[in-house]
Amino acid sequence: MAKILVPISNGFEEIEAISVIDICRRAGIEVITAGVEDKILIGAHNIKIEMDKRIEEVSSSDFDMIVLPGGLPNAFTLAENNNVQRLLKEFEENNKKIGAICAAPYALHKAGVLNQNYTCYPSFEKKIKADGYQEDKNVVTDNNVITSRGPATAIDFALEIVKTLKGDDIYHQVKTGLLA
Repeated sequence: MAKILVPISNGFEEIEAISVIDICRRAGIEVITAGVEDKILIGAHNIKIEMDKRIEEVSSSDFDMIVLPGGLPNAFTLAENNNVQRLLKEFEENNKKIGAICAAPYALHKAGVLNQNYTCYPSFEKKIKADGYQEDKNVVTDNNVITSRGPATAIDFALEIVKTLKGDDIYHQVKTGLLA
């Protein structure tokens, strides 16, 4: 069974985090959430969620993919957290999948794992790099890295993760079930 890690800190974008967790679980992907600051976190819009683990308790060897939701200050916290940055580098070194949405591609950039072509929340490319930024695409896949723009693209992003990890048949089943 495919398994993904979703590191989260306070100020996460709820739609992005929950969409990835929910849609991937519908596809039969095991999803483990890891709190960067605590096990109970508060999103950007005051929604509380409880994490499965703390970030210190996870190892990259247990997962096929790492996926970072956006939101502020979550994206900056992920970009500055030593454990998250170490995990991102380990995923890249082991040729594993990496995903980030909204402002979170900034954390990939800080870790040096963001590939040439990417997308993110408009204006965040100024903090990352203009070269390779694709403003006209909701989801961009460049080798092992998948990026997306923001809350309204979260379902497309999660479905792309499903397609990548589970294949076209499961992707179409889940997409049809969601009426997407």
